[in-house]
Amino acid sequence: MISSAEYIQESLALHLFFARIMKEHSFFLEIGFTPKDHVLSSQADYFRRAFDALLEDVIDLSAGVVSPGVLLSGEVVTPYTMDAEKSSAYFTGVNIATGLTGDELRLESDGAQINPSLEERVFSVNDEAIRLLNGLIQLKTSLLANVLACRLFTVNYPLLIDHILREARLYLHLLRRLQNRESFDPEKEAYEQETFWNRIMAEHSKFIRGLLDPTEEDLFVLADNFGKEFDALSNEVKTAMDKTMPLKKVTDESIAATERIRDFNRTGTEGLLGCRIKSVIIPLLGDHVLRESNHYLRLLNEYKRQL
Repeated sequence: MISSAEYIQESLALHLFFARIMKEHSFFLEIGFTPKDHVLSSQADYFRRAFDALLEDVIDLSAGVVSPGVLLSGEVVTPYTMDAEKSSAYFTGVNIATGLTGDELRLESDGAQINPSLEERVFSVNDEAIRLLNGLIQLKTSLLANVLACRLFTVNYPLLIDHILREARLYLHLLRRLQNRESFDPEKEAYEQETFWNRIMAEHSKFIRGLLDPTEEDLFVLADNFGKEFDALSNEVKTAMDKTMPLKKVTDESIAATERIRDFNRTGTEGLLGCRIKSVIIPLLGDHVLRESNHYLRLLNEYKRQL
């Protein structure tokens, strides 16, 4: 059973990363519908704004509490997040709450007291996040079913909808474990997370490949190669689970690959913001996948130390 301090810090770290991811998923869904499906666009907008409100509460609770490793990892915000939000708001007309990004950039990690009152507030935030996630998962599940049955058109790939559905389910799974105060087994956690995130990294690469302009041949090849590399790493995790390969070897390889894709995502985000890349990629998507690679890299380095 985890301690109260662990419960508070791990809950807030989880929200600082995933609540922003969920609000951006909702944004990507919102801007992907045709005018005919304005009701669905409004539903996605509701969840975008609801996760804004949740994130605002989390930022307030996190001041002086969240670990410095989380704040320094680049998974909460990056130097590009604010510009990516402003650019994406300009292109779409959606009012993105950039003030939250400024608040996160000012977060510090030391000084606050961890007390029973704070624990109660975190418990309430976790419960609210679970409620929102159940609704968002239901929406994503319905959208995916309708797209696959050709009852709905959206500019988002079916795989992308499935991809963001899996991320929402992971967030919900981790939150429920925290609410039950369950301790994590480091080796089991490493297997589960490396299996999950290597697949996510592969899919990011494939989405980017498919959203590039056909003339961006060099970037296409780079993205394609990352997709193949992370597919291979996913298979290696399965081999490690069968005990025919050391998990440490896979973790080391995943760290090296994730560092490279992080650099690729960072360069891509800079290129999108600087209008140097021809694509149909909304700038916030570039920063979004950069933060996810930063998050995964932090997890991998933690597993390496623990194992």
